[in-house]
Amino acid sequence: MTDTSHARTTTGPSSSYTTTPATGVSGWTGWVVFAGIMLIMLGAFQAIQGLVALFDRGYYLVTSAGLVVNVDYNVWGWVHLILGILAVATGFGLLAGNTAARVVAIVLAVLSAILNLAFIAAYPVWSTIVIAVDIIVIYAIVVHGRELKRDAG
Repeated sequence: MTDTSHARTTTGPSSSYTTTPATGVSGWTGWVVFAGIMLIMLGAFQAIQGLVALFDRGYYLVTSAGLVVNVDYNVWGWVHLILGILAVATGFGLLAGNTAARVVAIVLAVLSAILNLAFIAAYPVWSTIVIAVDIIVIYAIVVHGRELKRDAG
């Protein structure tokens, strides 16, 4: 059997980042910090989008009947606002290295992408940008999420 109790000194042949033996932290930690900051920003953007839907119904390109899911803009506003608040809180938890926040962040990013896909008729460019950033956040957390935990722990 192979002894796996010793720390690796590199993250693998395909990676140019090395792991510090004492802490187990690699250069990939920046991806997770990026994901946490982007999640906070996405949460703020979702909250703003929700407030706009609540207070200025004439702002969006189509009426609520023209959306993929035919619901009133008040409903969309509250959904965006709640998702935004949860995303901001989860982003701070992700920056703290919380494992539960990693799981919740992935779930929220997936929900955000689906929500913006359903909302795409109302504001197509913005929804497409949010979906793209959601995908980047999911990638950073899934592939490199453990790195920040090592750094915080």
